[in-house]
Amino acid sequence: MGAPEVQRATEGPRAIEIYNERFVRGYARVPTFEETFAWRDDLDRRISDYLVSHPELAVSERGRKFRVERRISVGMTREEVTLLGGRPDVATADAAQMEAGAKQFWPEVRAHATEMWVYPSGWRLYFDGDRLVDMTVAGKPLIE
Repeated sequence: MGAPEVQRATEGPRAIEIYNERFVRGYARVPTFEETFAWRDDLDRRISDYLVSHPELAVSERGRKFRVERRISVGMTREEVTLLGGRPDVATADAAQMEAGAKQFWPEVRAHATEMWVYPSGWRLYFDGDRLVDMTVAGKPLIE
């Protein structure tokens, strides 16, 4: 039996995954070492600046995922998600589009999601106000 078409997740993509996918989509090649180094250097600076202005985050589990893993995870703010993943490819509050993204998980997701952000590689992030409250991903091997 293969992986389900859509899976629900509490941990999403890493910043580098989104960067690489968008780079390949935009330039039809993988980034060079120098391009990736410059991107990482800029991300390090932005994360450092953010943590200086939000010191409570630096010592939390959410902060570890943000600072060390650079992975989007449930509980993050819109600003944190945007810092790691950039602006979404699509943002919508349309219930029909959100239902299409969440598929079989829509009954659970709709209870608290008011907006969906779409990122590369099939990621759908659901927000309630300023907080990331749910995620789904399509076309990935089974998440363990």
